[in-house]
Amino acid sequence: MAEELPGAWFGFGFCGFGQALGSGRARRVLSPEPLRAPGAGLDVYRVSASWSYTAFVSRGGRLELAGAAGGAAGGCRDAWASEALLVLLRAGPGPEPGAELQAWAPGSALRGEPLWVHTVEAEAEGDDGPGGKPQAGPLPLLPCARAYVSPRPPFYRPLAPGLRARRLELGAEHALLLDEAGQVFSWGGGRHGQLGHGTLEAELEPRPLEALQGLPMAEVAAGGWHSVSVSETGDVYIWGWNESGQLALPTRSLAEDGKTVAGEAAGLHEGGPDVKSTAGGEDGAPTPFIAVQPFPALLDLPRGSEAVKASCGSRHTAVVTRTGELYTWGWGKYGQLGHKDTSSWDRPCRVEYFVERQLQPFLFSADQTNQKVIWEKNQTPQYIFLK
Repeated sequence: MAEELPGAWFGFGFCGFGQALGSGRARRVLSPEPLRAPGAGLDVYRVSASWSYTAFVSRGGRLELAGAAGGAAGGCRDAWASEALLVLLRAGPGPEPGAELQAWAPGSALRGEPLWVHTVEAEAEGDDGPGGKPQAGPLPLLPCARAYVSPRPPFYRPLAPGLRARRLELGAEHALLLDEAGQVFSWGGGRHGQLGHGTLEAELEPRPLEALQGLPMAEVAAGGWHSVSVSETGDVYIWGWNESGQLALPTRSLAEDGKTVAGEAAGLHEGGPDVKSTAGGEDGAPTPFIAVQPFPALLDLPRGSEAVKASCGSRHTAVVTRTGELYTWGWGKYGQLGHKDTSSWDRPCRVEYFVERQLQPFLFSADQTNQKVIWEKNQTPQYIFLK
């Protein structure tokens, strides 16, 4: 596991609250810089990032907060940061194995009593894994995969009976779930097409994506109002809101700003209800501007690359390929794309920093905001943290 190996961290993007991104000397870090984690000598193995603060968890169980929220705690196994809620998975107070789930107000500095506490117990032998050990994914998916944490009440939400969750991602208004068979489910708000069911309607319960039936998926990622899925064969499917080019489709806002050149919509065959056209294509034909893509659509990466991991910020997207390259696109106002500028892009662009230094991004994950963590596959694993 990547988090069990030592490494260095790098950061870039928005740092207006001192979230320990890069050097922290500027509001915007446009290119990767060494990350200054809080706490001298803190051996960080996990990062969870919200908009205004960041939670760092060390291998020794030390939690440190940096940014608009501060504080520290011990005995932590995992942490999940959001603007409304800070959730900690900590060792239980008793001698029996297990853990305690604690929810805190981010501004509490971890003082006093948590907002609520839930004891997580291992299930009966055979229900989840060898020896009855719960199969825990990273928060907000809770141990035993029977429930998850939401940033808004009710904070503790059970999953549907029989739904075996492998991965869970929360967007601003929607949720994506990948089950053990590689099937994708979505529910929540759908006004920007982020659910992928072909409509703009909300779904109260997890609903499988019919467009991806028969295509086993390996990864899912949720942005603010868009979604990404990576198949077991390395294909990328993307859907939802395209306001800043986060779907790698031509968008009117970027064309009018003149900041980017619209990428080709190769492999995207399903048009949403907000597909618009205007004159000005290279061949004289109208150029399509796509605001909403309500169906999962196939995205062709440059050089025929195959993806292994995907992650989303609020309005930008990042993908790591099998050959160890990182591509980012979408909103780039604060340098969160890592291209040494503040341009936004509506096509995948490779982050050259890692190519120049012969570093290979191997693994990364993200919360529902604009921050990501990347592990570099090398003799000395490198880590990157994006905003």
